Amino acid sequence: MSPVPGGVRRASSFVIKLSISVGLLAILFRQTDVSAVAERLRHVDPGWIALALLVQAALLLVSGWRWRRLLVTQHVDASTWQLTLSCLVANFFNNFLPSNIGGDFVRIADTASAAGSRTVATAVVLLDRVLGLIALFAVAACGSLLLRHTLPGTGYLWVLLIGGALAAAIVVSQPALVTRGLRPLARLREDWVTERLGRLETMLSKAGGDYASLLQAFGGALVVQGLVVLFYLCVAKGLHIDLPLRDAMVIVPVSLVIQLAPVSINGFGVREAVFSYLFRMLGHPVDAGLALSIAGAALLILASLPGGLIFLLRKEGLMTPPPSSDMPEEEV
Repeated sequence: MSPVPGGVRRASSFVIKLSISVGLLAILFRQTDVSAVAERLRHVDPGWIALALLVQAALLLVSGWRWRRLLVTQHVDASTWQLTLSCLVANFFNNFLPSNIGGDFVRIADTASAAGSRTVATAVVLLDRVLGLIALFAVAACGSLLLRHTLPGTGYLWVLLIGGALAAAIVVSQPALVTRGLRPLARLREDWVTERLGRLETMLSKAGGDYASLLQAFGGALVVQGLVVLFYLCVAKGLHIDLPLRDAMVIVPVSLVIQLAPVSINGFGVREAVFSYLFRMLGHPVDAGLALSIAGAALLILASLPGGLIFLLRKEGLMTPPPSSDMPEEEV
């Protein structure tokens, strides 16, 4: 059989994801009191919405600082402000591309020159993602302890937290194990893969040798996830939804984790389904969960729009390579 062309595969994937998003939303709106959802969205409190946007701005600033702590381990000099603007541009692409990882390519491109290597820039962004995911599990696991209700599956949050933390610790403390596990990839393009595995091992060795910066980055990740929960709490207040902190600490992280599954367009439909299900399980009105999900997504899109403007106005990349860089030009 002849291979399916890449364009056809991408188009098919998009159609499938769009169908899932539209299908889930159609089912939810058919099973929910749409008038109640609309009523909540009509009577929004602008003061709480403005506060939610301020929380989102603070979240971006902390994200830039956290990213900077990881770049410090690679001796890459970048200001928190530069990295915050890059995060804002990345958020724009995350919201307006059919994938929630499009922004990662922006962040990699913005720091590859200063890092002297796309491989290093990519590994730093991936490490940042891993720390954020572990922090997400930590917030959800702590929230599950505060719940007065029994929610099925919350025990897995602790399994994911402990497993993720152990895996991350092994990766940064034993980088040779990582490259050894990836060594079979060298069969594809031996010289190219071997060189990049060497860069990856060096990057992980540097990161593992600076535990202070790693811990600071993880602390920043915890703050970011806490601000995400606070953002949704502010939106809930704006919609006059009574959402306790303990419930939000489970609902928001769990929905974010499930959205990572590449089965929908930017999590649309999946996010709303998770919010509605968890609201019902925790004794809240389903229409409140759907309204909160829709309003939160709309505000995040609104908050990301300046990132698109920044991307259009800037004339060059975020950073330039250091004068002493001896990396080959094609690598950066």
